[in-house]
Amino acid sequence: MRLGVHVPIAGGLLEAVERAKRLGCTTMQIFSHSPRGGTPPALDPELVERFDAARRAAGLEPLAVHGPYIINLASPEAAMWRRSAALYRDEYARASLLKAQYLVTHVGSHRGDGEAAGLARVARAITQALAGTSSDTMALLENTAGSGQGLGYRFEQLAAIRNAVAARERVGICLDTAHLFAAGYPIHTPDGLERTVDEFDRAVGLEHLKLIHLNDSKVPFESRVDRHWHIGQGHIGSAAFRRIVTHRRLKDVPFILETPKSGDAEDRRNLATVRRLARPARSRPGSASIPVRHRGRVLAGRASTHTRA
Repeated sequence: MRLGVHVPIAGGLLEAVERAKRLGCTTMQIFSHSPRGGTPPALDPELVERFDAARRAAGLEPLAVHGPYIINLASPEAAMWRRSAALYRDEYARASLLKAQYLVTHVGSHRGDGEAAGLARVARAITQALAGTSSDTMALLENTAGSGQGLGYRFEQLAAIRNAVAARERVGICLDTAHLFAAGYPIHTPDGLERTVDEFDRAVGLEHLKLIHLNDSKVPFESRVDRHWHIGQGHIGSAAFRRIVTHRRLKDVPFILETPKSGDAEDRRNLATVRRLARPARSRPGSASIPVRHRGRVLAGRASTHTRA
């Protein structure tokens, strides 16, 4: 399992790699600069090479860069859309310089202009960003919680954007578990998770799912509110996350935690929780050997004292 966290870049790119190593990550996500705006600093080529070498030596694959929050590729306001499209092109160039495998972006809000028009504007902006480049960095569309007039809360919307991009083979999907839950996908129940996976496969195709943001939800099911919480402590719950990280169709997708934190301690706890949930039942604490009867004979066997919901 490729498991990591969104790593702060305070202290610089090289410190981000060291922080990921200390946490025992095998993948990582970063911002390339402050996500709140302002002119981003230029990326020094020598620093970029050192960062790439350090990251690869640490086995941190893949690298995802998350786009800034201020981008709204669905905006109906011409000036705002042009600024957002330009920022997205710049961010894609920065992710490419960093040799990131993925650039994750929220698709934005249509601001009352209608979903179809907003989806078309997102696809046009991404098409422009990819045009004339040969970068291996893949653009990932992230699903949303469905608040307000935001787009991307249904799989069909993500599929519509991807299908409208000229180079759609360079566009994939990042699914956020907290956003899925808030948007009304019942991933917290066994049957609901299966239905959700099947629905995504029909609408988009599981081969296009490249990354999962693994977050619990501080708010209830179908709340349409984006509030990340610690794994197993929110409304999605531990049993559901065990099913997600061990699901036969999801377990090979890299998982990135975006849970709340004020330092490394929270990341350590959440990573430890996920690793525990991902362990096979027989290796979890509390498993015990019991005799198993088979055709009248007693065989050595194991049974877990844990109930897997």
